[in-house]
This record gives sequence, C-alpha cells and structure tokens, in this order.
Amino acid sequence: MRQPLRLVIADDYPLFLEGLHLLLEQQDEVHIVGEAHNGTELLEKVASCKPDVVITDIQMPQMDGVTATRIIRSRFPDTKVIALTMFNEEHLIVDMIEAGAGGYLLKSTSKGELLKAVQSVADGYNYFCNHTSIRLSKLIAQSRSPLLHPSEPLFTEKEIDIIRLICEQHVSKQIADLTSLTHRTVEKYRDRIMNKTGSKNVVGIVIYAIKNGIYRV
Repeated sequence: MRQPLRLVIADDYPLFLEGLHLLLEQQDEVHIVGEAHNGTELLEKVASCKPDVVITDIQMPQMDGVTATRIIRSRFPDTKVIALTMFNEEHLIVDMIEAGAGGYLLKSTSKGELLKAVQSVADGYNYFCNHTSIRLSKLIAQSRSPLLHPSEPLFTEKEIDIIRLICEQHVSKQIADLTSLTHRTVEKYRDRIMNKTGSKNVVGIVIYAIKNGIYRV
C-alpha cells in the first residue's frame, strides 16, 4: 500500500489555511506535515519537514510564492510545488512555471481536482486547471521563447509527433500508448527534445513549439 504523500501548505490567510488543512487531513492519500503563513516560513518548513509536495499561494508577505518556489526547487529538487491561488493572470502563471511549479490551480477548484493535481505532480507530471490552460495557451505566442529558422530540420518526424502530443497535454505513459513506443523510449525522446529546444520542462517545449509553428492553438 502506498504511503500517504507528505504535504506542506502555505497561505497568508489563516482562515483559508485552516480550511485547507481540515479538508486535506480527511484524505487517506495525503498527510499534512507543516503549515506556513509566508514564504520565509515556508522555506523553513520544507527544510525541516521534507515534504513530497508543497501547496502554496503566490502573493504572501516576507517572501512571495514565486521566489519561495524557485528556492525550494533549487535546494530541495525532490519536493514538488503546486500553486493554489485566486490569481489567474498570465504573468503569474508563467512566473510560477518558470520557477519550477508543477501545478497551478485556482482556489475555486474542487477537492477532487486538488487531490488529482497533488498525485499527478508527485508522480512527476504537470497539472494545470482548465482556466490556467486557457490562459497559458493565449500567452504562449507572446512568450520569450526564441523563433528559429534552422537551415536543416531540427527534429525528426517522430520527435515532431511527440512534441505535438506533449502540446496536447499527454503525459509520457499516454504518448507511449499512442505511438506504440515504450515509456522509457518516450522519456528519452522528451529529454532529447528538451535539449534541442533549450527547455527546462515540458512547458518550455510547448512554448517553443507554438512560437516556431510546430503546434497551433
């Protein structure tokens, strides 16, 4: 039986934090090991509690969620981060993704979606709610990803197929089923594509693909 995922939750509104704690502690899949009311306290809790996943607001006193996420992902790479916020502005979504967050949810999300996001991010996948995905699609074309015109094809046909499936939010296991490749082979393709595009994660691949006309939204 799988052990419950260890969570640290952070929000500067005590009432919301208490409600989130009460909601999650009733779930067998997760275990709350720490709470924080600002970014500085969040870093301290992560260092002492070693959680699997952090759920954090973005705008907090002393240190915001973006800065805290960037530091957490640098110092504690095994700890995944999910943004849970009322803000759906494009620049905040991009900032959190670039800082290393694996998930982005609005506070209007359901308990089921929150638990699904926690599980997905803990397993190494990205998770974005529908509202965030729509915003992300609109801003990608205006991102800082370079527009390149190589003299020779940069990608093989198989790599192009996998890039498009990534853009459609398929995870590696799904891509393996759709392409009749092994999961391990898909992971190798993904790493190769990330190297070619200079991406740090699959979001970077999506941004590159749309900027360079490989995938259209």
